[in-house]
Amino acid sequence: MKIESLRIIVDKRERKSGIPELLKSVGLNLEIKTLPTGDYIVAPETVVERKSIRDLMSSVFDGRLFDQCSRLKEHFQHPVVLMEGNVDEIEEIAENPLIFYGAISTVVLDFKIPVIPTPNATHTAKLLVSMCSRKGTPKGLYLKKTKKSPDLKRQQLSVLCSLPGIGEKFAVRMLERFETPLKVFTATTAELAKVEGLGHARAKKIKKMLDSKSKFKKETNQKTLHDS
Repeated sequence: MKIESLRIIVDKRERKSGIPELLKSVGLNLEIKTLPTGDYIVAPETVVERKSIRDLMSSVFDGRLFDQCSRLKEHFQHPVVLMEGNVDEIEEIAENPLIFYGAISTVVLDFKIPVIPTPNATHTAKLLVSMCSRKGTPKGLYLKKTKKSPDLKRQQLSVLCSLPGIGEKFAVRMLERFETPLKVFTATTAELAKVEGLGHARAKKIKKMLDSKSKFKKETNQKTLHDS
């Protein structure tokens, strides 16, 4: 398949990443639009959500990642999460990398969405070209209408499953007891410990993670001071 005949739909917010320019430089046809979900549509049922290491980690800890995964699965048969950057940053930034890897495991095992690492924008562009040019990929990319009824139950369970030591079984018990994820997050250690089988030790770990100050704010403040 000639590269001139290939087409990718790109979310306009990806312009600053430099990847659209790299794709144009090899002769790919791009259509820049505001995508309701995902960053690159490379086939009619294949969408790529690109995240830098820092953005991916941030989306894990603020709960955005699972919401995005729900929407990706809802609208596309073959969604992909692309993790761009140096994976060594995970150890440097995260206080507990196991929480991050636990969330990634949820994406891969529960949502059935593959997570593909690339070291930089150049390799990301090469991967996108490769995905777009696969033999048998049908032509005629199009924007799909977004549905207005996300799977709320799945989103809530996924958010709670990101907590340390919490699988779907405990997530269900938490929702049965507290009704909403917000009430879980604001519950005391003693209240969490009353969830059947959870125990005080696990409840204490959860509260410690939720109450610990994030390093993201510290780094932002340092950058602001440096820039000023």
